[in-house]
Amino acid sequence: MEIQQMTVSAINVILSFVMALVMHEVGHLLAARLCKISVIEAGLGWGPKLLNIRVLGIDYHLRLLPLGAYVKIDMAGLQKRPLVQQVVVLLAGVAVNVILGVIAWGTFFGTLNLVLAIGNLLPLYQQDGWKTGMVIFRRVFKRSSPLVEWSFTLSGGLVGLVLLISTGKLL
Repeated sequence: MEIQQMTVSAINVILSFVMALVMHEVGHLLAARLCKISVIEAGLGWGPKLLNIRVLGIDYHLRLLPLGAYVKIDMAGLQKRPLVQQVVVLLAGVAVNVILGVIAWGTFFGTLNLVLAIGNLLPLYQQDGWKTGMVIFRRVFKRSSPLVEWSFTLSGGLVGLVLLISTGKLL
């Protein structure tokens, strides 16, 4: 009986994680489409490609290890949009995770979505919070500023380090 429960739990963890990742990326994809920004490709996982299909001008990839997901959009097109549209597209995945977290409140899936939303808001390199911060800083300064951008990027790493130390996971 315990082995069966562990199997169901493992399947729940994997499916919940994959579904939360996919829904997060669907948020970005739909927001980009609504703002008329081209979506080039979307994928789930890392490693060798298992499946590659093209639907409505978007290449979809499924890879061996379901440890991440992404949507590749036309960044030049995104940068030409008003700041509000850029922020909407960049934070749409976080919004989807928050909505799913509230709908599934009290479940593993709900908690996982809220954790993904919070993690993506941190200014960690290439996370949604970092990308949004970069867009805002570039608009405020009317140009890119290497000093500000590097400071912002390093601050994310420091925040992550402080969180790890404070939870006792490091040291």
